[in-house]
Amino acid sequence: MKKFFEKYETFFCIFLIVLYLVTNSLCLQGFGSNDYRTAIVNTLLSLGLIALMIILKRTSYYGLTRVKDPKKYLFFVPLILIVSVNIWNGININHRYSEIIFHTIIMLNVGFIEEVIFRGFLFKMMAKDNVKLAIAVSTITFGIGHILNLFNGAEVLPTLLQIGYATALGYLFVIIFYKSKSLVPCIIAHSVNNSLSIFNVENKLSLYVIPIFLMIVPTLYAIYINKTVKEA
Repeated sequence: MKKFFEKYETFFCIFLIVLYLVTNSLCLQGFGSNDYRTAIVNTLLSLGLIALMIILKRTSYYGLTRVKDPKKYLFFVPLILIVSVNIWNGININHRYSEIIFHTIIMLNVGFIEEVIFRGFLFKMMAKDNVKLAIAVSTITFGIGHILNLFNGAEVLPTLLQIGYATALGYLFVIIFYKSKSLVPCIIAHSVNNSLSIFNVENKLSLYVIPIFLMIVPTLYAIYINKTVKEA
């Protein structure tokens, strides 16, 4: 299977991206982001990716490995600041426990799936020929992929802002992966940020200031890592 996968790696990468985007979009439209059925589907997708990586014997190749010398990355303290944005305005606790639980399960899976697909599979496939192009494509596809939220009922301006900061975060995560060979910090930051979104208190700060913050800080942090850290 490994040889077959390597022969058609481009096809498999595209297939995984389309499968995830379509499946998750249908689940969000049909069941919502706090429903047990969406949680089950995303968990199955995660388990499928893990099984595929194990079969291919590529778990570490796709980033499931520890970071060597984390001090080079400022111990990832900027990531803590980035993932905390959803509770800057306080904590919205007007949710049923079941909603919080299923939302958390879904978002933990989404963080894992998106990092493995866009940073792991897609980036590694393209980086063999052109690293700079691989970084650009991984970054842009991750950002543009959020346009599907428009079809899930999201408003235009917030979605455009989300595309902007998702692109910045995508750039940061792919640089971390490229330099450290580990997706673990990216998966944790992505999953925690998504999970805390259910507690977000919406106002002008969350709608405009935070998206701008999430465009600037991840970009600066990525530039710092890219310039100061040698590839592992």
